Amino acid sequence: MDVAPQQSAPAARILIVDDDPGVREVLSDFLGGHGYAVETAADGRSMDAAVATFAPDLIVLDLMMPGEDGLSICKRLSAEPGSPAVIMLSAMGEETDRIVGLELGADDYLPKPCSPRELLARTKAVLRRRRETPPTDGSTSVIEFDGWTLDLVRRELRSAAGIVVNLSGGEFHLLRVLVERPGRVLTRDQLLDLARGPASEAFDRAIDVQISRLRRKLEDGAGRDPIRTVRGEGYMFAGSVKRR
Repeated sequence: MDVAPQQSAPAARILIVDDDPGVREVLSDFLGGHGYAVETAADGRSMDAAVATFAPDLIVLDLMMPGEDGLSICKRLSAEPGSPAVIMLSAMGEETDRIVGLELGADDYLPKPCSPRELLARTKAVLRRRRETPPTDGSTSVIEFDGWTLDLVRRELRSAAGIVVNLSGGEFHLLRVLVERPGRVLTRDQLLDLARGPASEAFDRAIDVQISRLRRKLEDGAGRDPIRTVRGEGYMFAGSVKRR
């Protein structure tokens, strides 16, 4: 009996957006050499054209570029449902720059010059989180809390009125960690490990930034906040959670 050959999964598509041709070439060659389909763009306009035709799974985005800068690009990308993951690169490695990048929806942040190997590791981690599927142990893929619905397959958050609230990749993973552990106090280190992986850079304020963003998105006009700050310890999800 003939056995059909196994079909390998298609290569993840990565778009590198940087105004430095040398950076584009080095990163493109390195990531392409590790099995990714890679395209490059020099600015926001050429990035938009590439997104429309190439449909990247992840964008490696430079912060400082002529014309529209990386922060502005990241902000409008994160506002679009189904947008690709974003790893932001910046020659400005200060903590405040990282906070702003993460606050605007970036999934990860690396200072320049960055090691191509470190970028590869971060790329694998971000794409792995994006591919995560709900457990197959009989548990459901939809979680309800306080009138909200979080679909773990579609990565979609809906209000009680049925309005979809867009979440960045980091926000989705953080909210999932919280709602799957209601009533449990989680330290910032635990949240970093569970939401971003144990290999992630220890950066407590990144968690604080994303908690703040989630709180703003979960405001229901009645003053209820399901995320509690436990002083000196971390955060706890206090909402009423039900799986269906």
